[in-house]
Amino acid sequence: MKYNFTTIYAPEFPESVTNATIIEWKKNIYDKVKKNETVLEIETDKIIMSVQSPSTGLLKKIYKKRGSSIFSKEKLGEIKENIYEKKNNFEKKTSLNKPKEKLVKIKKNIYEKKISPSTRRFIRNHGLKNKKINSIIEKDRITKTDIKKIIKDEKIKKNILFKKNFETKYIEEKKDKNKRKSDVVVMSNLRKKISERLSHTKNNSIMLTTFNEVNMKKIINIRNKYKKVFEKKYNTKLGFMSFFIKAVIESLKEFPEINTSINGEKITYYKYYDINIAISTNKGLVAPIIKNVDTMSMSEIEKKILYLKKKAENGNLKISEMLSGNFTISNGGIFGSLFSTPIINPPQTAILGINVIKNRPIVIKNKIKIRPMTYLSLSYDHRVIDGKSSIKFLEHIKNLLEDFSRVIIQI
Repeated sequence: MKYNFTTIYAPEFPESVTNATIIEWKKNIYDKVKKNETVLEIETDKIIMSVQSPSTGLLKKIYKKRGSSIFSKEKLGEIKENIYEKKNNFEKKTSLNKPKEKLVKIKKNIYEKKISPSTRRFIRNHGLKNKKINSIIEKDRITKTDIKKIIKDEKIKKNILFKKNFETKYIEEKKDKNKRKSDVVVMSNLRKKISERLSHTKNNSIMLTTFNEVNMKKIINIRNKYKKVFEKKYNTKLGFMSFFIKAVIESLKEFPEINTSINGEKITYYKYYDINIAISTNKGLVAPIIKNVDTMSMSEIEKKILYLKKKAENGNLKISEMLSGNFTISNGGIFGSLFSTPIINPPQTAILGINVIKNRPIVIKNKIKIRPMTYLSLSYDHRVIDGKSSIKFLEHIKNLLEDFSRVIIQI
């Protein structure tokens, strides 16, 4: 039979990505693989990606091992196609040739001849098995006194064994407490890049953070009123993030100096709106982009967020979905954060931090009321953005969220 061989290639990297590292092969040589099944994971300085099998078959060769550095479109492995499963006749024959177990007739218990009915009841009540009285089987008659002696001896043995096991366990636990263990692992490329970018922000920007609080009662009322109709019509849930994104977009239009990036002594003012949404995965934080979000409806925004979140969790984000972006939103509130000072995602000049929504007492018309409140934090680069602009920008977001009808009429 002739077999076809298909090569597994590394994805095509953009110009800004020079190489990647193989994190893990999900399959070993000669393992069965299906078409589009993940066979390995690779990591660039921006993202963790999955590489899928181009065909169904067996993984015949692995050219690059775990930890190897790879380049764009490089050969990584080989799939042997047209593999047909064969029935294991040997196991079938073996199972058919197994001799049948012979039925053995159990003879009348020898103990019954030497033990009276009352003594047998005594044995059953104490859970003793016949093998326990083998030591006295040669006696002509077995009495309750003999059985009581056996029970006493068994209790002594159990106490000695329990004490021994307890002392052994105590000594082992004491030894474990005295051991101080630690693991040293090499920092991944993604973690290195995150550290590098955070250090760059700290060392090359004048970052300040301003805060404000928002009464979320009206947003919650809208969400509770329409969430079922929304989900039924658009087949997606109505979350809070689409409200925040809409408020951010309208505020960026009012304050164009926030929708900028800085490169050396040059400032770029963007006329479009690409928003990065920070997503936490088990392998690190990623911030994929929702492009041209100002042209999207709330249902489209919610669907896009869910789509990007699933791709991030499965390691299937493309590099093109990570590059650039004008402004970042980070929602630490989902983890219970009350206050935060998010770090700017360079070369951007600002980032919005959303925190947990909690009922708090506030003063409304000189009366104390309980309302669902959240703190917003805006970190900004003071080289580009003045304090007044940042404060007014955050206040504008607050006003839109507390009266969302202003988004519709754009005031």
